[in-house]
Amino acid sequence: MNDYINIGKIVAAFGLKGEVILKHSLGKKTSLNGVKALFVEEVKGSYLPYFIESSKAKDHEEIYVKLEGVQTKEAASRLNTRQVWMADADFRKLAGKNAPISLLGYELITDEEENLGPIEEVIEQPHQVLLRVTLSGNEALIPLHAETLDQIDHSGKKVYVTLPDGLLDIYRS
Repeated sequence: MNDYINIGKIVAAFGLKGEVILKHSLGKKTSLNGVKALFVEEVKGSYLPYFIESSKAKDHEEIYVKLEGVQTKEAASRLNTRQVWMADADFRKLAGKNAPISLLGYELITDEEENLGPIEEVIEQPHQVLLRVTLSGNEALIPLHAETLDQIDHSGKKVYVTLPDGLLDIYRS
């Protein structure tokens, strides 16, 4: 699913007509204007498109969404806890520029000018963000917080970091 971005998950059914509450990490209040479909992960690795009938922003991290074909509260409840994906082009239009998830696809560069490769996943945790990259065929999780982040170049799609000594050695051995 390289052309799709995981934006969050369905957390609850809402109302009696099949609406769901989508908890997202787009980093801003949005109502999904211009997005025709969301992709719901029914089974691991299997994504079904659901066309959006309507959507309304709840707050900066939740949206009420009415999906085509989901007509009852029971049908909406069956989608609870399912991961939701969005086409990359739609994601780039909607993601907040300061949202950590907007760094997907950016090149990760160390203070020694070493390019670690593209950021494949952004994992948000309470006190830091982890960036997943592939180093020497291994999955590497790079912490991103005030002490490690040097600069973000949005136009060049690069993230510059200063990493603790020996961190990369763990993933290269």
